Amino acid sequence: MGINAKDFERMKSRLAGESRLSEELCTGTNGRLHDVIIGIDPSLRGTGYGVIQRSRPVPRVLAQGTIKAGARWERSRCLLQITQTLRQVLREHSPTVCVVEGLFYAQNFQTALIMGEARGASLVATAEDGLEIYEIAPRKVKQAIVGYGAAQKLAVARMVQRMLNLAEAPAADAADALALALTYLQETSRHSLTVPKRI
Repeated sequence: MGINAKDFERMKSRLAGESRLSEELCTGTNGRLHDVIIGIDPSLRGTGYGVIQRSRPVPRVLAQGTIKAGARWERSRCLLQITQTLRQVLREHSPTVCVVEGLFYAQNFQTALIMGEARGASLVATAEDGLEIYEIAPRKVKQAIVGYGAAQKLAVARMVQRMLNLAEAPAADAADALALALTYLQETSRHSLTVPKRI
């Protein structure tokens, strides 16, 4: 099947546009190169976070962990814990971009509400620090990291360990956060035609 000159020029133009968009994602609207990325996997009782620095041959992990809240804590106290801990992580490592897990369908309204609150606390902490914020759907992250959109948490953790040359697999929530940051790096490479959604 052949391609005419007009179609070829259209394809070149489209690819050039994708490349420009990808470059903007890597450098940000203020022209800074996004060398340090924080991924956040929000949850009321266990918000995962992971901070990585762009480097070769593999990104370097600057910080990772889970923001834990007691089972008997009021929701307001849990949300404060998330916000305060993230503020501290942001101060220590100065990321310029944040990637948060995208919204997913929840059958239970109460669960969706609580997850939304944890997500909101995370977004406030990063937005007030001036970070650009993007979201990536959970299935897309699993596809990018493991190659299978319905992969289990253990598979994600082991692949993150391998990709970042870690001595041991991170805890599940931290692994998900690191996977978000890694997926952002992949999707903002010059060779990628897909880009994360900015929020």
